[in-house]
Amino acid sequence: MTLRNKLLVLLAALAVLGGVAAASLLHAADRAAEKDRPQAGGPAVESGHVSLAAGADRRIVFRNMAWGPHRDELVTVPAGAPGGPRTASGVKCLRFFAAGGTGICLQAVRGAVEDTYRAVVLDASLKERAHYPLPGIPTRARVSPSGRLVAWTVFVGGDSYASANFSTRTAVLDTATGRLTQSLEEFRVIKDGKDHHAADTNFWGVTFSRDDRHFYATMATAGQTYLVRGDLTTRTVTTLHQNVECPSLSPDETRVVYKKRVAGASTDAPWHEYVLDLATLRETALAESRSVDDQAVWLDARTVSYSLPGDYGADLYTVPADGSGAPRRLLTAALAPAFLQ
Repeated sequence: MTLRNKLLVLLAALAVLGGVAAASLLHAADRAAEKDRPQAGGPAVESGHVSLAAGADRRIVFRNMAWGPHRDELVTVPAGAPGGPRTASGVKCLRFFAAGGTGICLQAVRGAVEDTYRAVVLDASLKERAHYPLPGIPTRARVSPSGRLVAWTVFVGGDSYASANFSTRTAVLDTATGRLTQSLEEFRVIKDGKDHHAADTNFWGVTFSRDDRHFYATMATAGQTYLVRGDLTTRTVTTLHQNVECPSLSPDETRVVYKKRVAGASTDAPWHEYVLDLATLRETALAESRSVDDQAVWLDARTVSYSLPGDYGADLYTVPADGSGAPRRLLTAALAPAFLQ
């Protein structure tokens, strides 16, 4: 083949590759544009005022997953009418939680080359009080009942709790003093009554007590997970129970709901929801048979809420916390709820 023919073949190949790339970009742009258009039969969403302040009526604030111009925004609905029209705030979050008039919003900052992430502390009017850069992909967020403490967890290696090689980093912020603990790995670990030191120790899924001092979380080391109780004053964590992930403390602080790996389950979907009595350490399996990869939220003292994959990303379900009943879908196209009074 002559040099001229070789050049013609090369140019033809480049043209084909360029066409494929252009088609891929156009397809991605079409998919992005599609998500900006409301889907038929989807929930009604309109811009309006969203508040985290205490009020007379109970309401749910959550990340709206429905396709349309308000996708990923924080929205609110009355707790008594969750299927009704949603009021959108204009504030976008990947992960969110709120309590005591304080919100924590984990956001993506879109860049020309790659995205970065940040944690934004919100006041009751959803105005930014402070923000902090995040070292990885947001995955969990919590606020103490008083609104003083906030916590967040990010993936800094791997991107799934089902993976064997993931790594997390969990931070705790005191919004009153501005003190930021950048990683719970700074704390002293007491495992089975003895000091524990291991390079593979990870923490995630903080849930706070009312006293703004103690918390519960998951600790992983040597291939096992543990429920730990933490003390922000002594900067210690102590193991309590094995095979616990993403705990959430009940309103009366006597129980935690969590996901537990069960024998025989798929490695991609290994969890079942349980409630642990903190006084007796007795476990109760909940009536949700599907694998739940979420940090559940207590809707009230008798009911927990959690997300499962849905047609538009995620839907929210509820189930009784005593093992009775059956799962019920609470919200379509919704994620990261906070139940506010």
